[in-house]
Amino acid sequence: MTAVRPWDAFTATEAEVRTMVADPRWQGLSVADRAHVLAARVLVTPDGDRWLFGAHARWHLHDPADGRWHLAPPPRSVRARQVGHPSAVLPEAVIPHGYDFHAEPGSTQAFVGPDVSESLTERLRVLLRAGGRKSELDYPLTAFDEIFASDVPGTVAAVWGTIMWCAYAPAFDGNERLITVFGEYLRRSLPGDEWVRWLPAPPLRDLVTLVAERLRAGRSREALRLAATMADAAQILMSDTRFRPRALALLTMVEPMLRRPGLDAAHEDDEAMRRAWLERCPSRLCRALLPENDPGAHFSHTVYDLVEALAFMPDPQRAAAAFLADLSDSKGVLPGRLDHRLRLAYGELERAGLTGTSANEATQPDGFPVQAALAPPVLEVMPPDRDGAAAVLGAAYATGLAWGRLTGAKVPQSGLAGQVALVRKMVHERDDSHTRHT
Repeated sequence: MTAVRPWDAFTATEAEVRTMVADPRWQGLSVADRAHVLAARVLVTPDGDRWLFGAHARWHLHDPADGRWHLAPPPRSVRARQVGHPSAVLPEAVIPHGYDFHAEPGSTQAFVGPDVSESLTERLRVLLRAGGRKSELDYPLTAFDEIFASDVPGTVAAVWGTIMWCAYAPAFDGNERLITVFGEYLRRSLPGDEWVRWLPAPPLRDLVTLVAERLRAGRSREALRLAATMADAAQILMSDTRFRPRALALLTMVEPMLRRPGLDAAHEDDEAMRRAWLERCPSRLCRALLPENDPGAHFSHTVYDLVEALAFMPDPQRAAAAFLADLSDSKGVLPGRLDHRLRLAYGELERAGLTGTSANEATQPDGFPVQAALAPPVLEVMPPDRDGAAAVLGAAYATGLAWGRLTGAKVPQSGLAGQVALVRKMVHERDDSHTRHT
């Protein structure tokens, strides 16, 4: 006789809420009515934790200390039951609008492990070569000049910037061809080592600057060529789920300019154009733009992704806290941004003196990084397979970048300790040519 799987309250409630939000009548409900139907579906686990499936199609955990709701993936293996919760105390931020349930699916995996497909890489190589033949006098390097040599045209920077902006977590195999094709244009070696290149995630403003400068110079044709290069690169990146959500968002921002030349000519500065681009992006892609519009929420989402990627661990919160312990937090604000379970696990590491390890990084006078002194391992993380390892690595790196954007804390160019330790377990698989993401 086939065993019957036990009823999963979290899965059942999630399906029920998704059905309600997808119903056209949801848009006609007031915020109070939406809160009422959601409050009736709050779940409680045996430890007393209360869970709500709400905004952004994600779970929220109630903090009994101050009543806040934190983004947090639920313990699906734990029994839960529905309880009544006062709808009046549900903050509007946890109540779905509807469009936030239509986020483009993506992947948290880094580019260490599963390779970028050969077809995607070849198409970008062709685009890059065409851009590299342009004159730097017509396309000056007004952004990304810390990456490329001074005689490199902005068209090359437009391809690079698109790749890095669209990537969920731009940590790449040291021999990833998608990165090595830029070798002849680089000003110096990229951060990282032969195993992993820990690359920065640029703000949208860097891409905007390339276009805006040409418009201010009266070179509208060159401005359109740069925008078209970004659109072409984003279109190619759409075939890999690690790029897709942000690539789609970038396309929606850039393509109106290509259809209506002169659309952005009236914007006097980079920030005005940046705001105009962001306003063009439809609401359904809002999560892809959180790094630009709401760095705090973006950090919370990356922590959610990290805990979810660590679901294979006996204690995902403790494992996630070990990665969070690498972040520099001189002002002590990190614990206040965590749910009470994560906060407890992080506090144990803090009391043991195992937090803030990234603050130990030093830099030589010429700007090249010195390997950070690694803190002793606080937890052995052993993902079940290469895809799982890439997901943990990507989510952890994305969390570090999000924390840096939120607080100004620098991510070590040699990588954060927990991520470096994980890389050492998977470097022998870095040349694998899986095509799962194509």
